[in-house]
Amino acid sequence: MTTYTALTTMHGEDAAYALSEALEHLDPEPIGTGVFEIEDGSGLWEVAAYMTDRPDAGVLAVLSALHGAKPFTISEIPDQDWVSKVQRDLAPVPAGRFFVYGSHDADKVPDDSIPLLIEAAMAFGTGHHGTTLGCLLAFEQVLDMGFTGGRILDLGCGTAVLAMAAAKVLGGPVLASDIDPVAIDVARANVTANGLDGQVDCLVAAGFGGGDPRMTGPFDLIFANILKGPLISLAPEIGGNMQPGGYLILSGLLNEQADEVIHTYAGNGFDLCKMSRIGDWATLIVQRQSLI
Repeated sequence: MTTYTALTTMHGEDAAYALSEALEHLDPEPIGTGVFEIEDGSGLWEVAAYMTDRPDAGVLAVLSALHGAKPFTISEIPDQDWVSKVQRDLAPVPAGRFFVYGSHDADKVPDDSIPLLIEAAMAFGTGHHGTTLGCLLAFEQVLDMGFTGGRILDLGCGTAVLAMAAAKVLGGPVLASDIDPVAIDVARANVTANGLDGQVDCLVAAGFGGGDPRMTGPFDLIFANILKGPLISLAPEIGGNMQPGGYLILSGLLNEQADEVIHTYAGNGFDLCKMSRIGDWATLIVQRQSLI
């Protein structure tokens, strides 16, 4: 079955969600809509509608004008087996001692690697993105700096690949939290698939709020592979829940955003240890200053 997408961009989160809601009232009704922030520093938001019938270009033109959006781009998407396509496109990823793979590539796991199984159908946080790969390699560097364990948190965990990496090297328990309940369902499935039940504890949490005592520090190592905005807003809370001398691995950052995040964390008691870049993305290792 052929489907269609209608995409536009605009400024402002509230305005983008208002347009998305208006799209839901089209006739015929879209099978889905989505709103996504474009993480390039432009401040733009993408609004998308997915339909089984070709949308009316005139109606979309009126909606875009009313909501201050750019004209919609309409595209036709041919029918295909998307899971099979993802399996073909997502090759295994070596990341230092780790090997991130889908079950369709189980025969390719090197004997001397630490395997991390992430199903291809659950494709966010698989290691293919520069931020996830950067965090795995940064964890390697933290281990090389002498880190031997303690309380560990994967904040905004997605698939929990980083929490599982820590658990496989250092043992549990490792805490994995995410604001999205669907992400936590995925994380729990991955934890089970990797034989880490009881070693990685997954929970829904917005930052350090919500009153769950498991989210109370101090932590000795925190992974935070999220986005620049949340990283900056969470800096005081992260600092307040970090063990002096503890390590923090930050990513989800474009290269040009790194300096602002470094400056923010310096103001919250962290020193920069290392910064690495993979493509357009930066990963930071910072360390909580010891109390004098």
